[in-house]
Amino acid sequence: MATPFQPFEPHGRGGPRIREIPLRLVLPNLITVLAICAGLSGIRLAFEGRFETAVAMVLIAAFLDGIDGRIARMLKATSKFGAQMDSLADIVNFGVAPALVLYAYLLDQAGSPGWIAALLFAIACGLRLARFNVLDEDLSRPAWQAEYFVGVPAPAGAVVVLLPIYLVFVGAIEPGRTVAFISSGFTVLIAILLVSRLPIYSGKKFRIPGDKVLPGILAVVFFVLLLSTYTWETLAVSVIAYLLFLPLSARAYSRRAKLEEAKAAEPSAE
Repeated sequence: MATPFQPFEPHGRGGPRIREIPLRLVLPNLITVLAICAGLSGIRLAFEGRFETAVAMVLIAAFLDGIDGRIARMLKATSKFGAQMDSLADIVNFGVAPALVLYAYLLDQAGSPGWIAALLFAIACGLRLARFNVLDEDLSRPAWQAEYFVGVPAPAGAVVVLLPIYLVFVGAIEPGRTVAFISSGFTVLIAILLVSRLPIYSGKKFRIPGDKVLPGILAVVFFVLLLSTYTWETLAVSVIAYLLFLPLSARAYSRRAKLEEAKAAEPSAE
């Protein structure tokens, strides 16, 4: 997400020339470009009929696109250029690529409704990302609200919307016209969740107690092993668990909001 391609130097009769910059500042943007390549390659593979590899490429693109910003912040390499580039990459990797792969594999059997569902998802992802950028710049929001996403985040939406494909890969459902219509409805549902105001806990300020660090590391390693060995089964179960988590997150937000309102009312009561 971020090479500070500034300041510029004058360069003869042409436009400004970028000054030399350290390699560490190029790395986040390189990851963003690789994510775009993975997402677009996933689309190509899908239309070539290599669907498992296509889905894997889309998931890799979503992963790379999700970490480039964090790497940029870790390296202190953020910039306006990187932010703009990352936003454009997000639309491709979280919206367009999953929608087209899902359509090529399953939704096309539903005809026009399947295409409409794919379009709605891609558009909803773009709207979701635009709203995220606006809210991220809103300094008037209470600090505690920053712990929650407004609507399903785009990276999660990209992984969740592919659930019908995971279920087909594991043999839980058989692809067909009926499944295509049901999957179209599911795709529209995820699009609605993307642009909804459903509060979802982000985990940004989650802290692991010291005595739970080692078990936590072991749990992460176990999950990665499951993902590498039983990829589609693990993804399907993880997505279903995430969907079940959404109402619990909304309930936690409601309780937190009431608590914060009570705290804010205490000084005036005195």
